[in-house]
Amino acid sequence: MTSMTDRLSSRISRIGDRGDRKDVVAVVKLHGVITPTPSPLARGTINLAAVESALTRAFDHDRLKAVALQINSPGGAPTQSGLVAERIRQLAAKKPGVPVIAFCEDVAASGGYWLACAADEIYAHRTSMVGSIGVISGGFGFTGLLERFGIERRVHTAGENKKRLDPFAPEKPEDVEWLKKMHAQLHEMFVEWVKERRGDRLADTEELFSGDVWLGAKAVELGLVDGIGNLREVVEQRWPDAEITIAEPKKPLLARLGIGAPAAAQALLDAVAQRVAWSRYGI
Repeated sequence: MTSMTDRLSSRISRIGDRGDRKDVVAVVKLHGVITPTPSPLARGTINLAAVESALTRAFDHDRLKAVALQINSPGGAPTQSGLVAERIRQLAAKKPGVPVIAFCEDVAASGGYWLACAADEIYAHRTSMVGSIGVISGGFGFTGLLERFGIERRVHTAGENKKRLDPFAPEKPEDVEWLKKMHAQLHEMFVEWVKERRGDRLADTEELFSGDVWLGAKAVELGLVDGIGNLREVVEQRWPDAEITIAEPKKPLLARLGIGAPAAAQALLDAVAQRVAWSRYGI
């Protein structure tokens, strides 16, 4: 029979073994279009609700050496871009000395680049498309369509500006001017965020904020990213003994339940919207 002393010695030995655990570089994947209304079936969207759990787990590791953001996004909703970026900085502030490093994959553009700027350092592949520091919105005009099919549209409002940019009415110059002012304000916020996070690493040129997008090497030249490299090679160079762990977001409820058919129509619409966003970058 094992003595009490033997059992205690064995337990102390196991506790001591915990000190041999490897350092950790935690990876959070920020992949997809940034939108406040993600599909209930897929993970291919980014918003604070979707990534909060993954971010929290990533920063919770005891032997954390760095947090890596794997970014592949053509952008999307500015508010969700700001909320996710701010949450990253809040968590980083609780882990002083732990760098946050962004790795741009195919695309880190518009809101995707907003997310990248939440990191202390940014790396890109030489083929990555980076930047697009601008604001865009789009829609369709269906003037005359209802009349063609004999449909009467009925809209009642309180407030003269409640019906701006109605797609079934002729476009009004004053509505377009209002939209442009909104775009200008959002663009200014985006520029201020990039300047705050990138500082004197940015090249002294207004070209940066034209809404254009650049490949990795040019992005380095402009100061939008710090270097060319991918996650594994950078981690192996800087923390060769660290273990890379992936902090996955929780699956959407319907995906966890295995329910797909009832939401097929919505999933199709979501897929079309995402395809349009990605196609702006030729992928």
